[in-house]
Amino acid sequence: MSEQAEIEDALVDAANDHDLEAMMRCYSPQAVTVAPGGVAEGHDQIHSYYAHFFEAFPDLRVTVWSAVEEGDGIAHEWSIAATHVGSFLAPGAVLPPTNRRIRIRAGSVRTVEGGLILSHRIYYDQLELLSQLGVGLALEGH
Repeated sequence: MSEQAEIEDALVDAANDHDLEAMMRCYSPQAVTVAPGGVAEGHDQIHSYYAHFFEAFPDLRVTVWSAVEEGDGIAHEWSIAATHVGSFLAPGAVLPPTNRRIRIRAGSVRTVEGGLILSHRIYYDQLELLSQLGVGLALEGH
């Protein structure tokens, strides 16, 4: 098994166990994660990013669909299924629990160096997530 695949398996297993410490062991101390919610640099900020999701969606479950490795990188498609039972920081607002189930499709690209994730870019459709949480789209001036 490749270094990228080993890290991938360890990170997904830790995420599904909601084991933040095990997740952080997958990341370099200098790692940077870029996601729709912003940029997280280093263990403290990356830990905070994931903790926020686990608080809002305590039954969060990641399912990997496919992965492609090239050099020191790995790109993959995955989905998250969860129930929204905690506050969630959305663009411009904190959403109170809705008790709604979500299932969002996502993708990410990671660079692995020295057996640890150095960069992690996460992509998902924020509008898909917000609409599943019951948030409507309002246009200013209309």
